[in-house]
Amino acid sequence: MQPRLSPADISQPQPGLFVLSGCWTARTVAGADRKLEAIGDSEAVEVVVDGSQLEAIDSVGVWLLQQQCKKIRTAGRSVRLRDWPVNVQKLLDVIEKQIDIPVLRAPRRSFLEKIGRNGAAAWQGMVALLSFIGECALALVRIGLQPNRWRWRQVLKNIEISGFDALPIVGLTAFLLGIVVAYQGADQLRHYGANIFVVDLVGYAMLREFSPLITAIIIAGRSGSAYAAQIGTMVVTEEIDGMRTIGIEPIDFLVLPKIIALMVALPLLTVFADVTGVFGGMFMARSQLDVGFHEFLARFGSKIGLSALLVGVGKAVVFAAIIAIVGCYQGFRTKANADSVGRQTTRSVVQSIFIVIILDSGFSVIFSILGL
Repeated sequence: MQPRLSPADISQPQPGLFVLSGCWTARTVAGADRKLEAIGDSEAVEVVVDGSQLEAIDSVGVWLLQQQCKKIRTAGRSVRLRDWPVNVQKLLDVIEKQIDIPVLRAPRRSFLEKIGRNGAAAWQGMVALLSFIGECALALVRIGLQPNRWRWRQVLKNIEISGFDALPIVGLTAFLLGIVVAYQGADQLRHYGANIFVVDLVGYAMLREFSPLITAIIIAGRSGSAYAAQIGTMVVTEEIDGMRTIGIEPIDFLVLPKIIALMVALPLLTVFADVTGVFGGMFMARSQLDVGFHEFLARFGSKIGLSALLVGVGKAVVFAAIIAIVGCYQGFRTKANADSVGRQTTRSVVQSIFIVIILDSGFSVIFSILGL
């Protein structure tokens, strides 16, 4: 155990005499610097600072003292140091020579320099992410050649956490989204007597676009952030280093089970969102457009092809891989402090959602070109 340090203190036995006591170091000087201002405010012609009762002092304490001594000399009065150790006197002389040197200010960066630095940082981050994806791919191939190394319990546990536990929020969100799509469509279709086409609107919108996209966004905020926080906390507590020390690859143990589990869970959640979203649209079509459940389901089965469902499920598989990889990647980039865990967790959610939306836009263009 470290010895207990006495707090810094200052007393004034008589006018113009100040006695410093305790430890005037960076760890103990907090609060005592205000008491030290009494030296600079003293009206005595000669101010005497006694250091006989000092237990310890470092450059921080000396710098604070020299600031007040400079204030007194500027006012035309004198300062005398009494009973100070020789080694501290040397430190006082060094600090006194440096006290008038202005503190260097950080150079202001131009707008173009900021753009360049941010661009370089973004490029380095992208290269690091691609490198991490490559490491995951190599680890998947390595484990694929040795089936006995698969951690099925970890995979099933992650499926339960990322998939089954997310059913309520995904189902409710998709149901409300289906109601919104049907309601907005009903307001326009009613004017043209095309009430029945609300089935096509809800079916294609939910199966192809909204269900996989909204499910991916929910999972990115729910599971992707959890992946980053879990791995980031393990980095801070040095559990990752401990795993490497005993010969366990963190990617094999932490990353691959999460990627595989999410690639299984997210498509299933998307199908569940399809069902609840269509049911929400069906409920709104009946109440707003007088389209009955039987009529709705009959047209849905005849007009909405299997390709619409497969397109959404295919997107969900890609989205799942991106969310899991980005979440784990940001977790491994955590520095050794708690603040970094929160920062990397936020970045994982933002980057995951951004990449998912970019990919969804790209899929729309590609599917349009292919006529799907």
